[in-house]
Amino acid sequence: MTDTLDISIAGAGIGGLTAAAALAGQGHRVQVFDRFARPAPVGSGLVIQPVGQAVLQAVGAGNEALARGARIWRMHGIEAGNGRTVLKVDYGPPGADRFGLAIQRPALFDAVHRAALSAGAKLVSGREVVARRGGRLVFATGETAGPFDLVIDATGANSRLSPLASLPLPFGAIWATVPWPDGLALPEGQLCQRYRRANRMIGVMPSGTRDGAERDAATIFWSLPADGYDAWRSQGLAPWKAEIAALWPEAMPVFEQIDDPDQMQFARYTHGTLRKVTAPGFAIIGDAAHRASPQLGQGANMAMLDAWALANAVARFPLDEALRHYRMSRRWHVWIYQAMSRAFTPQYQSDSRVLPVLRDRLMYPLSAVPPIPAILTRLVCGDLIPPMASLSVD
Repeated sequence: MTDTLDISIAGAGIGGLTAAAALAGQGHRVQVFDRFARPAPVGSGLVIQPVGQAVLQAVGAGNEALARGARIWRMHGIEAGNGRTVLKVDYGPPGADRFGLAIQRPALFDAVHRAALSAGAKLVSGREVVARRGGRLVFATGETAGPFDLVIDATGANSRLSPLASLPLPFGAIWATVPWPDGLALPEGQLCQRYRRANRMIGVMPSGTRDGAERDAATIFWSLPADGYDAWRSQGLAPWKAEIAALWPEAMPVFEQIDDPDQMQFARYTHGTLRKVTAPGFAIIGDAAHRASPQLGQGANMAMLDAWALANAVARFPLDEALRHYRMSRRWHVWIYQAMSRAFTPQYQSDSRVLPVLRDRLMYPLSAVPPIPAILTRLVCGDLIPPMASLSVD
């Protein structure tokens, strides 16, 4: 077991705070540095899969997340043109113990933030990390901190510490979180989507509550080409809402709440995987190590699994050996999910005319043939293969 370490974490996102909670809970001296004056979440609502829920429970954030999130038991997608189901993944029957936890990012952030502070981690705001010199962090001001025994890069897709060069994906999405309308004619406990071929994807996801909110919320999505945001804004909301009404009239009470384009945030996606995520006294986790489309709903889950695997390795082995075990334990899980994301995403977000036909006429019918439904469930749940190889999440 590693002696008490001085650990710095660059980035107070979900992955960084999960690592802070886990490592501080082991008795290490942990400091988290974040560029914002006050650490705050960035991003849309998301689904915490069963593997991620296990990590949240392990670091002391699970009960709060469960209280704030909304349980979903099915992901259901329909081709708007003909009304046919083209995606259906069941976690289990409604009310079952295995489910996706759809949650607003601020609610998830609050849960892991409180867990990190309760474990004894120290958060230092207003410190943008721009470089690493051995065990020291370099800030945008030119000041430094350290030395530390272990530096963890959790600064995400815009990391200045990670050498990962990812490829831009051709489609992104606009999103917003709005109150769940009374009497909305959508099934409960489901993440629902509508498609027009692969160049239109509309999503509505229940996403629970957050501090200070009196009503449950819905997170809504609309796919856009990566270079299409300015054109979407310039056309005004009326043509956009008219298209939604034509493709999915039942969802209009949700989208009618958007009366200003600024309510919708635009997210661009990239894809890439760093081959080596450690160096002496240094580890990279989350989007700084691997980036993908959110199509499989794994992003934050992967970051939390990285954090928990690293903490487990540090608890069991001397530091140099722990970093090797962290790297090896996550290698195959990350690789397989990155490959699956690369394969699935163009079927739902692309300009292809061929892939949607294959999706609807071949892939979906095959997906209903046993044992493929069970395999798809495990794929979405995050445990198609053991997420941390020889390191246990329990």
